[in-house]
Amino acid sequence: FLQQELRSAGRALGPCPEEPRAPLAREALRVQEQSEQLAQELREVSRNRASLRGRLRELRQYLHVLREGQRFTSLPEPWGRGGRGAAVPIPAPSPCPRSFVAGVIHPWRVSAFERLLWRACRGYLVASFVEMPEPMEDPATGETITWVIFLISYWGEQIGQKIRKISDCFHCHVYPYPESEASRADTMNGLHSQIQDLSVVLEETEQYLAQVLDKVVLALPAWRVQVQKMKAIYLVLNQCSFDVTEKCLIAEVWCPVRDLTQVQDALRQGSYKSGSSVECFVQRIPTSESPPTLIRTNKFTAGFQSIVDAYGVASYQEVNPAPYAIITFPFIFAIMFGDVGHGLLMFLFALWMVLYEDSPSLRQASNEIWQTFFEGRYLILLMGAFSIYTGFIYNECFSKATVIFPSAWSVATMANHSSWSSAYLATHPSLTLDPNVTGVFQGPYPFGIDPIWSLATNHLNFLNSFKMKMSVVLGIVHMGFGVLLGVFNHVHFQQRHRLVLEFLPEMVFLLALFGYLVFLIFYKWIKFSAANSRLAPSILIHFIDMFLFTSNAGNLPLYRGQVPVQTVLVVLALASVPVLLLGTPLYLCCRRRAPRTGHHGPVATGDEEPLLEGQEAGNSVNATKEDVESGGHSPDAEHLDFAEIFMHQAIHTIEYCLGCVSNTASYLRLWALSLAHAQLSEVLWTMVMRNGFVRLSYAGGVVLVPVFAAFAVLTVAILLVMEGLSAFLHALRLHWVEFQNKFYVGAGYKLCPFAFAPDVGE
Repeated sequence: FLQQELRSAGRALGPCPEEPRAPLAREALRVQEQSEQLAQELREVSRNRASLRGRLRELRQYLHVLREGQRFTSLPEPWGRGGRGAAVPIPAPSPCPRSFVAGVIHPWRVSAFERLLWRACRGYLVASFVEMPEPMEDPATGETITWVIFLISYWGEQIGQKIRKISDCFHCHVYPYPESEASRADTMNGLHSQIQDLSVVLEETEQYLAQVLDKVVLALPAWRVQVQKMKAIYLVLNQCSFDVTEKCLIAEVWCPVRDLTQVQDALRQGSYKSGSSVECFVQRIPTSESPPTLIRTNKFTAGFQSIVDAYGVASYQEVNPAPYAIITFPFIFAIMFGDVGHGLLMFLFALWMVLYEDSPSLRQASNEIWQTFFEGRYLILLMGAFSIYTGFIYNECFSKATVIFPSAWSVATMANHSSWSSAYLATHPSLTLDPNVTGVFQGPYPFGIDPIWSLATNHLNFLNSFKMKMSVVLGIVHMGFGVLLGVFNHVHFQQRHRLVLEFLPEMVFLLALFGYLVFLIFYKWIKFSAANSRLAPSILIHFIDMFLFTSNAGNLPLYRGQVPVQTVLVVLALASVPVLLLGTPLYLCCRRRAPRTGHHGPVATGDEEPLLEGQEAGNSVNATKEDVESGGHSPDAEHLDFAEIFMHQAIHTIEYCLGCVSNTASYLRLWALSLAHAQLSEVLWTMVMRNGFVRLSYAGGVVLVPVFAAFAVLTVAILLVMEGLSAFLHALRLHWVEFQNKFYVGAGYKLCPFAFAPDVGE
């Protein structure tokens, strides 16, 4: 009720300036008493104000009725239609006195009211309608409308009764209308004085109501927080169970081991402050249930962890990909978004959000899209920084090359050692620089791509070859790193047989085929130079011949004994498939059939396992240490059978072997999107910004202003927002499907600890 009154008064309820503690029972009674007293006071003041407003509205309506009626009755007879029109009167006998009915009616009901009067009274009346000069509030709806004043003159008591009944049916406000002019003048003077007195009283009531609302604004935020905390506490207490004596509550909860001391201290303090005769205590019990996952984050790592959690919450004690994604995700994004200018704009935008992250206007914005950007500000910051780095590697700044170091190619040396004449230069707009000529090519560029390639007509062929091979190399390294992370899962969950039966075949299959492809790429780069580059064989043909167990006479081998080496590698890769398919199912089947030793029972738990506080009947009766530590990953679980294990392993084998091929091809999106981003930047510069430099006179300077504005808008809208979102989504897919699929299960559920939320819904 208090909050509703604040909203109706146009008051905004601000946040609680301090963080009050959850009140005790006697404090809650005090809050209840104070809030009820304040609500009662507010009800009385609001009711008085509403009564005064209604009375003042009626007096003003009555005053307007008398004023308009005075104008109508002062007209000479016979009357004509006034205002909205009047019914044509039928002359009445002179001895019959004339009477009046006056009031106000809603404008929507005037037409029907007038027609019904005419039909019911057969014209023995004169009705005049006029709009009230002052709009007033409708008490039924609260809207401000312009009422219509009516004045009806009639002859005969029966006609008067009919008019009053019809007025009541149409919810008209009928007011007494004195027949003499002197009486009407006296009534109007009395109304003026009453309106003035009521206005003064209403103003004082409004001031007192404002004071009461000020008290509500000060007290209500703290009361809301206290009540919400009490409701949250009682919600948790209702989930507890009674002990045998029904005097104590037993709570079974998950708690991280490192926070167990804080829980014990809090329970001890609670027992002391409440004056309880029974001390609270914590009992650690093992369990075979899969514990929830708690990953502690800060404002920097929260954005990266949310990306991983969107794929699936990590299973208990599973390797978390988020720390590695802090580097790999911005880097893979930057490969597709490499541009110094675009990366710098993105970096500055994120840096502004980081520097002003404590600003309430940024943090409390209601726009959902803005909240997404703000929560990922550190992710955007790193994406911009890495894009600047890859932009220097590609030597692109808004599609233009930057000359940081002198070019390693010498055109003058080529001109001195060639027979270029004036006629030759006139007929050949493009000239070829031969690196085999001494002094033309002086060595690799110190950092990134040589800027002279931006002027070459074959720069696309060069960059396509470079970026395609780079995508394959980085993709295979990324997938291999994902397979390597699976080792930590196998070791931690004490499934060391999977190191030999899964990890080793997976690495052999990946490295024997695609790791060898990376070797061929680097070997060809190292072995062949500009002098013998025309003799360099095709890696693609060699790779195809490797699977066909053949050799191509037209495609020279890269090294001696290449065919036998490739044959051995393919045989190793094919031999790893049945090991990966049958190794784990056969091992688990043999292990289940082997005789078991030892016994099950409650065991002492380690320091890193989750805990349960309290204990109920039936918990942890046959729980082993391996059950607890593996979190449901134990190979000895009774529900596993050979058919289920084999089916799961067959799916994993098919997915991995086919995925190595498809995932490697999937990393070519790095090349495709990098090429698309560079070409879009070049097209935008050529078709927009270049037009501003066509004329360098005063006219060209004037044209440059709108041209640059269009270039800036298109750069932000297309290259930063749309291309940035596209690169982000592709980087997300590469992490979810190609990287995390190699080791990450993501079948867990989050730990939701009890906490007082800062913004609790009503």
